[in-house]
Amino acid sequence: MENLLNIKDLSVSFKTDEGIVRAVDSVSLTINKGEVLGLVGESGCGKSVTSMSILRLVSSPPGSIDSGEITFDNKNLLSLPIEELRKIRGKSISMIFQEPMTALSPLHCIGNQLVETLQFHTNINTKKAWQVGEEWLHKTGISDPVKNMYAYPFQLSGGMCQRVMIAMALMLDPKLIIADEPTTALDVTIQAQVFDLMREMKKKDTSLLLITHNMGIIWEMCDRVAVMYASEIVEVGTVMGIFKKPLHPYTEALLNSIPLISVKRNKLESIPGQVPSPLNYPKGCRFQDRCKYTFDKCRREHPPLYNIGGNQARCFLAEDRNK
Repeated sequence: MENLLNIKDLSVSFKTDEGIVRAVDSVSLTINKGEVLGLVGESGCGKSVTSMSILRLVSSPPGSIDSGEITFDNKNLLSLPIEELRKIRGKSISMIFQEPMTALSPLHCIGNQLVETLQFHTNINTKKAWQVGEEWLHKTGISDPVKNMYAYPFQLSGGMCQRVMIAMALMLDPKLIIADEPTTALDVTIQAQVFDLMREMKKKDTSLLLITHNMGIIWEMCDRVAVMYASEIVEVGTVMGIFKKPLHPYTEALLNSIPLISVKRNKLESIPGQVPSPLNYPKGCRFQDRCKYTFDKCRREHPPLYNIGGNQARCFLAEDRNK
């Protein structure tokens, strides 16, 4: 498959009163044309910061993209002049933010925000842009789109604002959509409607980076999945491979914590302990204190990302677990 986005050795940090927080540590990912890549992990592991870095939306200060390369359509986004980057934002790469109430301008009505986005990237006139905006509000499940084009974000529920963000992200037919928990505030019916829209986009060779905690959505939507833990990638593989034979103990623990109707359990498994502080990660494996397979080497050395049968896993036991 043809590569669309390539993230190589990306590191992002934040200056705090307590010290330097390593939010993203040497992360490398690829997304192919027409592919849906899922990015999963606990809150605070670096998923959202990774996605924000793609469009250079990390606030500086206190944030800083310290190293790495992000190539999109053979352009390094980290070194691109800001005017060229603005042409890509919203047009070639669209983003559905996790917090729609803060992503939308409180000073402008929904219609004006949709129209502005359309007219910034196309030569469409205002009347036609207004009609396109109404059509996309309808597609994303907003009732009475004609009326709601004149509404302000504070007049809409969180779920409706999320649907506005989704409409804004999809309406320009982008090459890549970054969706950060896109359906958290939506009911199940609207979730299904939104994912149907995304499947339609995929048929047009649109790629999707889908950030979510919901492993059911990963199973339904994704081609491959990357698992993050403590600011780094710990496993990458096909959805089928990850679900059937996880190579990293953290991935295994995540899957074991999912309630399944077909499996009788006295109680759901939980992952013991806590995620290590990003101010001071341990010397060896960052999952060592929570892992039931830990041995001496895990405490002494930091495991690399091993390539095993087309998948990747950051575990000294990954090859043995693959047998």
